[in-house]
Amino acid sequence: MADLRQLLRDLPVFAADPLPVFDPAETPGDPVALFTDWLLGAIRAQVPEPHAMTLATAGPDGDPSARTLILKDVDAAGWRFAAHRASGKGRELAARPYAALTFYWQPLARQVRVRGPVVPESAERSAADFLARSAGARAEALLGRQSRPLASLAERDAAVAGAAERLARDPGLVPPEWTLYAVRAEEVEFWQGSRDRDHTRLRYRRDGAGWTKELLWP
Repeated sequence: MADLRQLLRDLPVFAADPLPVFDPAETPGDPVALFTDWLLGAIRAQVPEPHAMTLATAGPDGDPSARTLILKDVDAAGWRFAAHRASGKGRELAARPYAALTFYWQPLARQVRVRGPVVPESAERSAADFLARSAGARAEALLGRQSRPLASLAERDAAVAGAAERLARDPGLVPPEWTLYAVRAEEVEFWQGSRDRDHTRLRYRRDGAGWTKELLWP
């Protein structure tokens, strides 16, 4: 364990050269505009899976859980992701419709944190999201068994194959439980890392129909 501790301490951080410049004084009044700029910057920098994010939710007991999934869209109405309502995150959101998102673009030493209430999108938008998924992803999602105990991988493979056959017979099939969710941000924080640890943190907080900005200590 002592060797592992030392190994972790010796791992390099913020290795990219140069790191991006972030001037809070030059930021827009809307966090969606800045987020879109940072996301496009991550795409241009060829950050792997720049649309991956950690979604944190809590159950009725208040205990948190987190997992990584894919951002589907973002605009003034919110940050969107999709899930089956019977999944763990779906059940937790039904009990406590509030979530936090974290994006981390490691090569750029950039992080974005989003917090706010979660609302389901319309059945039409949810269906469109489901039908835009790959065939394999639709077959798995059609089962609605995520996070439940599994007896064997063979059981999984047989169930997914059966779901794929159903979709082949009915390509427009959409499970009614499939839901596109939107996080209506109340706070959005932008974090730019620095090698000297003088990290820059800028937080947007919703203020009525607009936003206020404030710097945070690193």
